[in-house]
Amino acid sequence: MNVVVVESPAKAKTINKYLGPGYKVLASFGHVRDLPAKDGSVLPDDDFSMLWEVDSASAKRMKDIGDALKSSDGLILATDPDREGEAISWHVLDLLRKKKLIGDKPVRRVVFNAITKKAVLDAMANPRDIDVPLVDAYLARRALDYLVGFNLSPVLWRKLPGARSAGRVQSVALRLVCDRESEIERFVSEEYWNISALLKTPRGDEFEARLVSADGKRLQARSVTNGEDAGRLKALLEGASYTVDSIEAKPVKRNPSPPFTTSTLQQAASSKLGFSASRTMQVAQRLYEGIDIGGETVGLITYMRTDGVQMAAEAIDAARDAIADQFGARYVPEKARIYSTKAKNAQEAHEAVRPTDFTRTPDQVKRFLDADQLRLYDLIWKRGIASQMASAEIERTTAEITADNKGEKAGLRAVGSVIRFDGFIAAYTDQKEDGEQSDDGDEDGRLPEINARESLARQKINSTQHFTEPPPRYSEATLIKKMEELGIGRPSTYAATLKTLSDREYVTIDKRKLIPEAKGRLVTAFLESFFTRYVEYDFTASLEEKLDRISAGELNWKDVLRDFWKDFFAQIEDTKELRVTNVLDALNEELAPLVFPKREDGSDPRICQVCGTGKLSLKLGKYGAFVGCSNYPECNFTRQLSSDSNGDEAAASNEPLALGKDPHTGEDITLRSGRFGPYVQRGEGKEAKRSSLPKGWTPASVDHEKALALLSLPRDIGAHPETGKMISSGLGRYGPFILHDGKYANVETIEDVFSIGLNRAVSVLADKASKGPGGRGAAAAPLKEIGDHPDGGPITVKDGKYGPYVNWGKVNATLPKGKDPQAVTLEDALLLIAERIAKGGIKPAKGKTTKTAKPKAAKAEGTAAKKAVKATKPKAAAKPKAAAKAKTAAKSKAAAKAGKD
Repeated sequence: MNVVVVESPAKAKTINKYLGPGYKVLASFGHVRDLPAKDGSVLPDDDFSMLWEVDSASAKRMKDIGDALKSSDGLILATDPDREGEAISWHVLDLLRKKKLIGDKPVRRVVFNAITKKAVLDAMANPRDIDVPLVDAYLARRALDYLVGFNLSPVLWRKLPGARSAGRVQSVALRLVCDRESEIERFVSEEYWNISALLKTPRGDEFEARLVSADGKRLQARSVTNGEDAGRLKALLEGASYTVDSIEAKPVKRNPSPPFTTSTLQQAASSKLGFSASRTMQVAQRLYEGIDIGGETVGLITYMRTDGVQMAAEAIDAARDAIADQFGARYVPEKARIYSTKAKNAQEAHEAVRPTDFTRTPDQVKRFLDADQLRLYDLIWKRGIASQMASAEIERTTAEITADNKGEKAGLRAVGSVIRFDGFIAAYTDQKEDGEQSDDGDEDGRLPEINARESLARQKINSTQHFTEPPPRYSEATLIKKMEELGIGRPSTYAATLKTLSDREYVTIDKRKLIPEAKGRLVTAFLESFFTRYVEYDFTASLEEKLDRISAGELNWKDVLRDFWKDFFAQIEDTKELRVTNVLDALNEELAPLVFPKREDGSDPRICQVCGTGKLSLKLGKYGAFVGCSNYPECNFTRQLSSDSNGDEAAASNEPLALGKDPHTGEDITLRSGRFGPYVQRGEGKEAKRSSLPKGWTPASVDHEKALALLSLPRDIGAHPETGKMISSGLGRYGPFILHDGKYANVETIEDVFSIGLNRAVSVLADKASKGPGGRGAAAAPLKEIGDHPDGGPITVKDGKYGPYVNWGKVNATLPKGKDPQAVTLEDALLLIAERIAKGGIKPAKGKTTKTAKPKAAKAEGTAAKKAVKATKPKAAAKPKAAAKAKTAAKSKAAAKAGKD
């Protein structure tokens, strides 16, 4: 018997069926060890030696593999065919050798690009050794990510409170998003006019022609820049006679796109299906690992992490046969199409993403797939089949027309296209991210019969005013496309990079567009000011190219690390002398459009509107950056720094905005903005009642009625039928709630606070009580076992009434909205737990402490810099010591992987 190691249980189950009783297939569940999240995991002074750590869950799986290996004839490593798969095989083999479980047993490495019986058996018949250069490239990449994350993230925490992390690829991707936002802010709209004529042929057919020349000059797009010129040209055309100078019909061929790579699949799934990059990869993983098709489990697509665009020869032949069968012989080109990639630094290590069997049409397999699986498979099948189909044949007709107004002439042009043979378009057409159909040859429509030298009748002259628009914000799809063009990141990293930016709250997604948050722009501005080289696009792409050369055996991986570390370490050391005032000055300059938006009255946006003499500047506080006045404490003006506060007077100033009076007390009701965001207030002075705006409410949406409702809280609902004690509802630190006899229960929305009745309130309280302390339910089955906390005790992800959460002992931390429970890492969990402890004043379980060594770079920070940071912070209540320690520990651990792609 041979032991076969793969990554996932689903893959193991499928492959075990193919191989039969002579093999035992076990899953490693991904990586079996990683760099521990602590100082010293990578030692530059010790020739970049790396300290690996196996968590408890992986240790158990490795024990299972080791136990099976003892009674086996050999070991077969069958992990994925990319760099990460090679690394997993290397880790498994290294651990087994250190435990002296290999002995003289043969070890083979096999790779297959598709999980089909033929592909797996062919791979077994053609084993090889571990690809050492590919492993070296993994080691270099992992060390670089650790060194960047663990050294750069603490600098951010010390110099820029509120920042979460920085990373080698993550920070460059964030810069792309922020640079685009800066472009939009700097953009100055320009006026232009389009002029066209609706003309009629002698046969009575109407068509439109666009003005392309006048006054003996050719008019470019947007050449007409004002209404006066547009009016003059319109008058010329309205009094002119029209003659066709020439008519030309030209055949055009349009070729299909290659089959999908990882990035083009993510782009198309975003444009056509509305999938996020993460969702695309989740569904593709399932299609790759295998679907039960009528009693047979088979992979429907090839491996989905690739930058190759070519298909295997047998797949091309199968596609051509399927084209003839599905579309007809005319749709099969004379020769097979051969593609090569245009992406920068592409490796083309294996095939494009394609169906494993082109005879399995989407219609044939739809009953075995869920909705998302079917939609993605349909996309992959159609793109794959179209890539080998005949070109589309299009006839493009151009009519050149002269307008003559008493000797004053102008030129017009009408263009139309008609598809004579649809070719590949019968299977697949691309779609632009904007939602517009791509150029498939029919975008201009068909022109009627037009003959040279014939006269045309003017029907109407159209003159329309337009204004240029700023470049659009990136979507996930267009950002991936840009990263690929620049050579930043690799196929396996795109989805993870985008998810990190969202999880760190550096960007938000609105209508599928990526909008940088103020926190993200601060981080980018800081890095551009003090770590310029490491967020440069060319530098990052150059480093990726070196990593690719390592995998090709052309460079020594430690030489690459030495070159990088020498300059990077010097840059880190330089920041120790950096004062917070230097940071703020740089950020004020870099982020001026965000921090100091232009005012409608044209006054200096940096002069305080409250005192009239102070100068506004960024300040650093406990919860991040805000805008404050230089005359503090005499002037207490503050403004929350927010990407969406521009133009919102309530958010842009803390001057009270009167909403009306309280009908019972006669006191003024005002809307204000403080350091921690907008709020409503009744009255003045220390006794004034205040209420923050609940999540989802913007200052612009708050009126007198809503303000009164907020200030009336808590609201009495009614007496509990069993205890006779009052049940009330309110808005607290953790959102809307109901309260009875000192016990709280969350409700879903702020509207529930105002509308919930007695019966439902009693039901919510009873449901909370039935789940035990914390309302989470002690017996809730874990969705995922993450590993052990450094201070002891398992960390799991569980599902609660209000969504998934991380659990460690008595500490429960809700996952951020949209966070996939299965994607939560140990570092993510530690940070969430630490933040939950800090926010809620929760003490760790008895006997569990959260001591951690302070990072070396942090120890070297000068007292003067600490005082400078402290001077910019508002006074706040001291955190419980345990919470503060826990947060420090989690941040130190999170830094180790913060630089990951």
